[in-house]
Amino acid sequence: MTPSPVTPDALPSARALLDLLYGLSGRALLAGQHNQPVHGSAWTERITRVTGVVPALWGQEIGFSAPGTLDGVDRREANAAEAVAWHRRGAVITYTWHAVCPPDEEPVEFRGGIIRDLAPADFDAVLDPGSGLHARWCAQVDAAAAVLGRLQDAGVPVLWRPYHEMNGGWFWWGGDPGRLTLLWRQLFDRLVHHHGLRNLVWVWSPNAAYDSAQPFAPYFPGTDVVDALAMDTYGGHYEPEHYHGLLDLAQGRPIGLGEVGALPSDDVLAEQPRWSWFMGWPDVLTDQNDEAGIRSRYRHPRVLGLDGLARFRGAAADTP
Repeated sequence: MTPSPVTPDALPSARALLDLLYGLSGRALLAGQHNQPVHGSAWTERITRVTGVVPALWGQEIGFSAPGTLDGVDRREANAAEAVAWHRRGAVITYTWHAVCPPDEEPVEFRGGIIRDLAPADFDAVLDPGSGLHARWCAQVDAAAAVLGRLQDAGVPVLWRPYHEMNGGWFWWGGDPGRLTLLWRQLFDRLVHHHGLRNLVWVWSPNAAYDSAQPFAPYFPGTDVVDALAMDTYGGHYEPEHYHGLLDLAQGRPIGLGEVGALPSDDVLAEQPRWSWFMGWPDVLTDQNDEAGIRSRYRHPRVLGLDGLARFRGAAADTP
């Protein structure tokens, strides 16, 4: 019996998704691909053409930028419909949220709107229910909740990956473990208790602790608000200390690769068997891997595309 989701009264579909991640751990991992809002499912379709394998994990972004641009806010409804369609095909759905800095109004540019500093006093105001910045933060969360609620209404469970790479200082929410952990718990409270979302599997996803990224542990918000852990890594940083550091924090929870550029090698998959999924990031994936390498990774015996996931689920259902 695997642990229940941290969301009280989680939907059966969310429980089943978390059960799936536990079942994959040590046995197989899902191949996944992120899609940028303006492109719909174009990156999933591109990787399908390259590999001949449909990714099992379909990734998308809530959106923050101007209509018609890469992460355009005008694509929320259309991409939620895409997510529903992929769920019905059997794919696992994951959403990332590059949250707009609360003093700003969407849409914003990535640099200056997402990658920017937030003064400690302003961060404290975001965490203060009586402040104007807290009210602005609530309105931004409510916009994300509308997307997630649309998916809940359609019965779609979501691997929900907010405030990722928080152990680096590049995003406004990053680099301050004390405030980040409070922000995470505040988000959990608003989405779960205020909006009543029951379809989320909460994924805490730091960056691999190299270059300016700090150690994981101070940023961990608590086992009562995290279902699964993931690690973002680029440039082939799959050092064992990152893997084992995440495992130590997970305390038996599933772990995945939330964003990758260079795909994990055969040696990494052999030496780090607990990864339950990986998600390639657009452009970086094709910059850091040639097509032969992408095909090879998708055809690894432990890596599951959409058809492999269906077989895995079928075999699990047949097991007494």
